Amino acid sequence: MNVKATLSPDDLARACADAMWREDDASKGLGMEILAVGPGHATLTMTVQPHMVNGQRIAHGGFIFLLADSTFAFACNSRNERTVAAQCDITFIKPGKLGDRLVATAREISRSGRSGIYDISVTANDVVIAEFRGHSRTVGGAWLPVEAETKST
Repeated sequence: MNVKATLSPDDLARACADAMWREDDASKGLGMEILAVGPGHATLTMTVQPHMVNGQRIAHGGFIFLLADSTFAFACNSRNERTVAAQCDITFIKPGKLGDRLVATAREISRSGRSGIYDISVTANDVVIAEFRGHSRTVGGAWLPVEAETKST
């Protein structure tokens, strides 16, 4: 059975997300939730908790980066090819605050060969607070079992 041939692209993305989520202690530990996932896109949310604010009493940028990075991971692993970050950068636009429900939305910009580019917007109360760009690299392997296709005789 070829998993890609038996599942719709949306169902494949969801199944890959479920497989990743089972092993993702970091995202779960920070209280993230997956709101949506599909081929080349994902939306995750996280609420800014007291241990996530810095000395300025705003959301520490590292936690905002973590949310964007996790969202990037779910988007670029949505086609049952194990993929990692090769390079990422973030621009902070406005601060997040204690209690804010942050929403990160990833979209695929480019995917060619083993490389991809994804843009992730992080919002709080529908206002963009950060923009993240991630470059991905497929490293081999799959999230779901893929059996070899039968050769025709």
